Amino acid sequence: MKKTVGIIGAGTMGGGIAQVAALAGFDVLLYDTSGEALKASMERIRGDLRTSVQKGTATSPEATAALTRIRPRRTFEEMGAADAVIEAAPEDLEVKKEIFRALDRIVAPRAVLATNTSSLSITSIGSLTRTPESVVGMHFFNPPARMKLVEIVRGSQTSEQTVRTVHEMALAMGKTAVFCSDTPGFIVNRVARPFYGEALRVLGEGTATAEEIDRIVRLSGGFRMGPFELMDLIGIDVNYAVTKSVYEQFYHEPRFRPHPIQRRMVEAGTLGRKTGRGFYRYE
Repeated sequence: MKKTVGIIGAGTMGGGIAQVAALAGFDVLLYDTSGEALKASMERIRGDLRTSVQKGTATSPEATAALTRIRPRRTFEEMGAADAVIEAAPEDLEVKKEIFRALDRIVAPRAVLATNTSSLSITSIGSLTRTPESVVGMHFFNPPARMKLVEIVRGSQTSEQTVRTVHEMALAMGKTAVFCSDTPGFIVNRVARPFYGEALRVLGEGTATAEEIDRIVRLSGGFRMGPFELMDLIGIDVNYAVTKSVYEQFYHEPRFRPHPIQRRMVEAGTLGRKTGRGFYRYE
């Protein structure tokens, strides 16, 4: 079992994964280029841990111990001390490739290199390293502290040992793991594209409002959240990036085409809960 986990990116996903890993007993090196992002992430983690204690899902000693296991880092080279590294950078293939090229120069030969990508090719990312057999997808869902599912994605050269290692890590973190091959969008995001896409088309055609569509989905479908509520939670920019990625990787298959509404919202900076406004307004 890998004991020290490096996490690249202190945003919502990276910070959440750090929290989950630390509660599971892993030592965590949380890296970001931004000191402000690291500070904000640690504050979010402290707040989430306090809430966990209040709800009885963690004890006060467990929360305190978890917090002490997370060490914020501004120096990328310190990731070389990790037994496993989980990259949680933005959903941009070129950004991720740059990170994995840099990791390849500093990590130990047997270190596991995992990417939290939602849709990008594990094989393509792994091909940039000397040890593509150690590169794997480990896709957490937002928010990582509450969502139980983790997709473990095998690239064309990912070894069985690497898959077993990340499976053990996921189980130690209290997650339910599913295994999938390296296909655009994997399982969940592949299935989710029509959920978002058709909702956006219905909205764009003026058939119903976002509020009406969400309400119908909750009441008739039994979903906890409608598509627009969920996009606001995930982030319109993240959802748009994943949609574009799947669309491009399937050679512009029309059923995966992004909607202009998404692009306009990203351009306007109305990205959902994190900006205070998306399809809904938030205090």
